Amino acid sequence: MLRCRLGPLAKGWFVQNRAKFGVGIGVIVVALSVLAWLGYGESKTYYHTIAEYQTLNASDRAHRMRLAGTVAEGSIRRGSGHVDFTLEEQGKTLQVTYVGSDPLPDTFNDKSQALVEGRPGNDGRFVAEHVQAKCASKYEAAPGGDKPAPSGAVQRSSR
Repeated sequence: MLRCRLGPLAKGWFVQNRAKFGVGIGVIVVALSVLAWLGYGESKTYYHTIAEYQTLNASDRAHRMRLAGTVAEGSIRRGSGHVDFTLEEQGKTLQVTYVGSDPLPDTFNDKSQALVEGRPGNDGRFVAEHVQAKCASKYEAAPGGDKPAPSGAVQRSSR
């Protein structure tokens, strides 16, 4: 059986390399932790009604947020690289500028429900980076669709 004895210099070298490795791992862990914390803070989005939004103080308005409302009739104005419109909810209104790169949904039109995500602008307008819209009539049951099927009738799906 062979035994390898390490001299005092070899032991020092081994300990020194382990210490360097430990410090390197520590730096990587700290860096990843900082990046995760910053990413978490940036991705948080608060949901507010328009009435709540209008009562927020300046420090609370600094966060990303989502607001929902109905697009006011005749308020959609398409410009170069942006779309301006007004959201209404419970008698309150909010001017919104959409500056996102995605095209607006087909269901985004007057009197449609819209959910905007973004930040308040310096001029008092809400600057939206994302807009989601839905048309309430699109999700209602078809006429006669809520009646029960006649007894003995079998419904088959078409393929």
